[in-house]
Amino acid sequence: MAAAANGPIVVVTGGNRGIGFEISRQLAARGARVVLTARKTTAGEAAIEKLTKEKLAAEFHALDVTDGKSIAELRDFLKDRFEHLDVLINNAGIIAKGENDALKVDLATVRATLETNTLGPLHLAQELAPLLKRSKSGRIINMSSGMGELSDNSGGHAAYRLSKTALNGVTATLAAELRGTVAVNSVCPGWVRTDMGGPHANLDVADGADTAVWLAMDAPQKLTAKFVRERKVIPW
Repeated sequence: MAAAANGPIVVVTGGNRGIGFEISRQLAARGARVVLTARKTTAGEAAIEKLTKEKLAAEFHALDVTDGKSIAELRDFLKDRFEHLDVLINNAGIIAKGENDALKVDLATVRATLETNTLGPLHLAQELAPLLKRSKSGRIINMSSGMGELSDNSGGHAAYRLSKTALNGVTATLAAELRGTVAVNSVCPGWVRTDMGGPHANLDVADGADTAVWLAMDAPQKLTAKFVRERKVIPW
């Protein structure tokens, strides 16, 4: 299926595997013009090839969310290619090898996790907001986690938890500053069977992608500054 000429333009970071790939696949099937990004060109191109075999259209652009130059190159590409952007899905994320409890985790691990999971999405929003404001229904979707909930935090994996809690803070702040122009929400995809989630997770990847796709394509524009799971608002 080819992307519709007037389909929404959607950037998916970390789109080469797992939830990001499934989000890209579902969006392409809905006629969105998907720009799938990944840090490694070979991985990104392989993901595009998989979509092509399913007769789904998307295009790849290299992106390292921790590299300002890489983000600027994506911004310039989108500006030249489309002149605007409808949806930014900040999906790229890591669980670092040095993860540990809060009293034990090395601060270098915390900093590296924050760079990818929190500051990357913030920097992308800063650079792409002018293009999103040109959309009739601009949206930013930050892929967070229930592990970042303040209302139900059980400890462990401290760097990851802190990065997702901080990402929710980024969501709330951006939503306030962009209210009336760009809707900004966080998503908890649930525990999903991916390389990151592991084989014992209770959700398949299609379920994990569903809410992000709904927010990108179907949710009311007035829904903003919320934390969403299974298409329903949950506590921060």
